[in-house]
Amino acid sequence: MIVRNYHQEKNTDRRVDSDGWSSVRLLLKDDGMGFSFHITTIHKGAELKMHYQNHLESVYCVSGKGSIEDLDEGSTHEIAPGVVYALDKHDRHILRAEEEMIMACVFSPPVTGKEVHNKDGAYPLIEEAS
Repeated sequence: MIVRNYHQEKNTDRRVDSDGWSSVRLLLKDDGMGFSFHITTIHKGAELKMHYQNHLESVYCVSGKGSIEDLDEGSTHEIAPGVVYALDKHDRHILRAEEEMIMACVFSPPVTGKEVHNKDGAYPLIEEAS
């Protein structure tokens, strides 16, 4: 069994900060679950262009308000508490935060915790030695 406390982990190297967001990675690849689980804060006013080419992601909004724009379909969807979106086609998108948003995120395949976004807004696949 794996038990972690967000309030403890947010003060460790499991927290990653970047432009417009910070993320606490509660489950990572080396936990062996087949996915990773993160609590991510999107800062008010952030506009994040992303394209996860190597990962699928599902995101549940815990708090805050914003929108996600699907760059391939041209549609925009409001995000508020209770809304989930799934990037099931490696969708190119822009995430915008009108207010600070707290998001629960699941990545498959799982991230290792060492990834950073590349110029396209994607995480590379990182293979760790077993």
